[in-house]
Amino acid sequence: MPDYPHPASPGRSANMRANRRSDTKPELALRRALHKQGYRYRKDYRLDLTGARVRPDIAFTARRVAVFVDGCFWHCCPEHGTQPAANTWYWEPKLARNVARDRAADLALEAAGWRVVRVWEHESLEAAVAAVVAALAGSTEPRPAVAEPLTTEPRPAVAKVLTIEPPGPAIS
Repeated sequence: MPDYPHPASPGRSANMRANRRSDTKPELALRRALHKQGYRYRKDYRLDLTGARVRPDIAFTARRVAVFVDGCFWHCCPEHGTQPAANTWYWEPKLARNVARDRAADLALEAAGWRVVRVWEHESLEAAVAAVVAALAGSTEPRPAVAEPLTTEPRPAVAKVLTIEPPGPAIS
């Protein structure tokens, strides 16, 4: 097998360097939407499971739900995934390893009692949120209760007055 491939151009090299492992635009949009609905989670949280180390993009640790936002290129989307024309000797096995790692992570998480949600980057935000909420609703823990709808208007300040009686014998 040849060495690591040389980039086709400086522009391609800069493009590949700019790809992020976490905090991608689809992931940020999903996190914002979930947070806006009152859900709290951990991002890029490392889970050391038996036989595997997994880093879900979004993890609901108390409910044991792991969410992955998969890029179409990197995870070989059946609709939008493309195979590079240059350096195929490098890219074909690499992308196949990514998919195999995804399946191994799914199996390890499910064996540890986690629910796994995989969302493609091309899916609509509403569909992604619905998939995550459905997985959370299927868990044994209760959903967070939102007392009132989320609004952008400021809430009026409410002051609480506490009266504390000094300890001592009651005077009759």
